Amino acid sequence: MEGDSLRPKEWYVLRVASGRESTVKESLLRKIQLAGLQDQVPTVLVPTERVSEIKGGKKRFRERKLYPGYIIVEMELSDDVWFLIKETNGIGDFVGSFQKPSPLTPTEVEKILNTLKGKDESPEVKIDLEPGEGVKIKEGPFENFDGTVDEIFPAKGQVRVVVTIFGRATPVDLEYWQIERI
Repeated sequence: MEGDSLRPKEWYVLRVASGRESTVKESLLRKIQLAGLQDQVPTVLVPTERVSEIKGGKKRFRERKLYPGYIIVEMELSDDVWFLIKETNGIGDFVGSFQKPSPLTPTEVEKILNTLKGKDESPEVKIDLEPGEGVKIKEGPFENFDGTVDEIFPAKGQVRVVVTIFGRATPVDLEYWQIERI
């Protein structure tokens, strides 16, 4: 199919078995390699971000999938590529209408790629609390005080908690691991 090489490469979203995104990606990359279609399918992504968590008093980083159950592929949508993708185990279908897959818009692609670039530089702390939620301070000078979450600062890994001290509401900035939900 000589005419296929003239088709533009566009980005498509594929539905895959949730939790198997990386396995499906590797399987698809192997099939592309064996079929010699690397020029038509140059990029297969499982968009992730680095998230830091504190467990057992230790700070750890882990990868979190931005779009669980989906992989993003840059490709020329030729018949060969279409059948290769449809025959790969773990891939459900293309996102879009049944007969004709819908490519992502350039704006959507740019947003995804920029998100991936930005997350590598400074991982953001995942703080599983909401403003207004009751918490107990488990460490520091206000240990065993109860308070209410006022504001969350994921970039700093801090939470502002309003604590009542001597009958007055006082905002206190704490590390997120110093508090727990009640």
